[in-house]
Amino acid sequence: MRLSVSLGLWQDRPPEEALETARAAEAAGYPELWIGEMATWDAFALGTAIGAATSSLALTFGPLAVTVRDPATIAMGVASVAALTGRPTGVALGTSSDVVVRGWHGRSRARAATALEESAIAVRQLVSGEKSTVDGSVVGSRGYRLRLAAPKSPVTIAAFGPRALDVAARHADRMVINLVSPAAAGTLVRGLREAASRAGVTPPPVAAWVVGAADPDAASLEQLRRGVVGYLAAPGYSEMFRAAGFGDLVDFARTRPHPRELLSAVPVEAIAVVGLLGSSSEIAAKAREYAEAGIDELAIVPATSDDDPGGAKTLEVCRSAVVPFDA
Repeated sequence: MRLSVSLGLWQDRPPEEALETARAAEAAGYPELWIGEMATWDAFALGTAIGAATSSLALTFGPLAVTVRDPATIAMGVASVAALTGRPTGVALGTSSDVVVRGWHGRSRARAATALEESAIAVRQLVSGEKSTVDGSVVGSRGYRLRLAAPKSPVTIAAFGPRALDVAARHADRMVINLVSPAAAGTLVRGLREAASRAGVTPPPVAAWVVGAADPDAASLEQLRRGVVGYLAAPGYSEMFRAAGFGDLVDFARTRPHPRELLSAVPVEAIAVVGLLGSSSEIAAKAREYAEAGIDELAIVPATSDDDPGGAKTLEVCRSAVVPFDA
């Protein structure tokens, strides 16, 4: 099993800690860092700073919301970081959430799966150095070619629903799934393989973003509990937590309680459903469950706290615990 690191971009921690996590990931021997885009950093600006602060990490940007960023700006951003840092760069595309797309950016998520497919085609053309030819019904790019050197970036597709799985099967070099249990991961892997079979193609490898905390302290657990609150009532995720034995918690979340009430009701066991928590042996056992579910790569999102700034301890423990399963 391959390992990588994804920045948590935790809202309860100093924004600059992202650079500390990047340095810790490199020091622990991880080959790749995922740089998402949430409420704080522009992903490409942060990636340029991380390139200056580290020496060897490959950088993958996203998943970037395809109805927020258009293919030309995505390709330009990836190529810019590659040119400025000299690092291998990748790009991940996804549809994001209503909160981000409609709320923060004032864009529509209508026909999001179509936008995902059209963006994947156009972005691949552009990062390969081709002139774009996609005149999409939702997004597209025609007649643009990068002036910078083409970064030849692999394209990752974030998928959860059936239509996104179809897009990933046809267009992804890698698929990524976020915050899922091994059982749910297995279902998505099977769905991808079925989609690939229908399309007559080989399914891409699958990465899973998983939260991680080695022997977590109270602050780390609180951080991780906050991280799952927004997923408890979400379609698909609610069924996953219910199947894991947290039906009462899901029912409570669906009553739309005050966030503080819901947070106080989330047990540590609910976090453990979707992450690598505890001792080295517990982390190794959970990693094996993901491997047995068909996951090829774990992208660890480390919890951070004053006792483990940047998640350095967690990244060291996860690297040593999971390395026996490396393929």
